[in-house]
Amino acid sequence: MDSIGDLLFYLVIETGFLKAALVVNLLLVVVMILTLMERKISAWIQERHGPNRVGPWGILQPIADGVKFFTKEDIVPSHVDKFLYIIAPLVSLFPALVTFAVVPFGDQMTVNMFDHLVTIQFQVADINVGILYIVGIASLGVYGLIVGGFGSNNKYSMLGGLRSSAQMISYELPMGLAIISVVMLSGSLRLNDIVTDQSSLLAWNIFRQPLGFIIFFVAAFAETNRLPFDLPEAEQELVGGYHTEYSSMKFSAFMISEYSHIITASSLVATLYLGGWQIPGLAALNLPIVAEQLLQILAFIVKTSFIIFIFMWVRWTLPRFRYDQLMNLGWKSMVPLGLLNVVLTAAVVAFF
Repeated sequence: MDSIGDLLFYLVIETGFLKAALVVNLLLVVVMILTLMERKISAWIQERHGPNRVGPWGILQPIADGVKFFTKEDIVPSHVDKFLYIIAPLVSLFPALVTFAVVPFGDQMTVNMFDHLVTIQFQVADINVGILYIVGIASLGVYGLIVGGFGSNNKYSMLGGLRSSAQMISYELPMGLAIISVVMLSGSLRLNDIVTDQSSLLAWNIFRQPLGFIIFFVAAFAETNRLPFDLPEAEQELVGGYHTEYSSMKFSAFMISEYSHIITASSLVATLYLGGWQIPGLAALNLPIVAEQLLQILAFIVKTSFIIFIFMWVRWTLPRFRYDQLMNLGWKSMVPLGLLNVVLTAAVVAFF
C-alpha cells in the first residue's frame, strides 16, 4: 500500500465492506418503514385511522416500537434450553440479512475514485451463481424457527417449528421449478444476466413466463410465512407459534427476519419477472450516466415497493388456509404445474 488512498480503495472497493454495511443498514431502515406501512395499509383496508399518536400522522411509531423492544425486560423462561433458545433468533436473522447481497438494484457504472478507474456494481456481490446462492441461503432461515420451537420446550412452539419446516420443503420445490424456467430462458444463473435479458417490455419474464410468475409468487408468500400461509404462528391454534416464549429484542429479531424476507422476495420477483432495474426505452433518451443510474435505481425501488404492497394487501384480505389445504396446494397443484412449466419452457427453448 503506497498511500492512504490505496488503503481506502482496497478497504472500500475491493473488499466490498462499505456496500455490505450500507445494504444491511438500509434493510434495517426499510424494515422500520414497512412496520408503519403495514399498519397504515391494514387501517386503510379495515376503514380505520391506524397509528396516529406518535409524531405527526404516526410516522414516528417505528421508533417508539424500537424503544419499547430495547427497554422491555429480556425474559428467559426456566424450562427452555437456554443455548438453543438464545441462538434461534440469530440463526433466523442472519440468512434474512445476507440473502439480499446478490440482488442488483442498478446497472454498473465506471467512475474515477482515489486515482483509480472503478467499476461500481450496485450490489454487494456479483456472483455467477446468484440464484443458487439466494435459494440456498434463504432456506437456512427455517432452521432458526425449528431451533426456536424446539429450544422453547413448549408444545405450541414446537408444532409451529415443525409446520414451518414442512411448509418450506413443500414450497421450495415449486419455487425452484419456476426459477429453472427463468434460467432456461436467460441461459444464466447470474442475476445481472437475467435482468439484461429483459431489456424490452415484452421481454419481461412476467409475459414470457406467466405460469412461472404465479407459481413463484405464491411460493414466495408461503416461504415468508405470511397470510394466508402463516400456519407456523396461527394465533387461534398455537398461541404465537415458534415465538410464543420470546420477548424483547429476541422477538424483534424474528420480526426483522420476516420483513427482511419480504423485501428479498419482492426484490426477486422484480428482478426475475419485472425486468429488475430495466426501464424500456431509457437508452434512447441519451441521458447523462448519473441520471440514467438514478432512474434505474428508482425503477427497481418502485417495482419492489409495488410487490411489497401486494404482500401486505393479501395479508389483510385473505383468511388463513387449513393445513391440509396448504399441503394439497403445494404438492397436488403447484408442483405438477411447475413441472409442466419446465417442460413447456424446454420445448420453446429447443424448437423456437
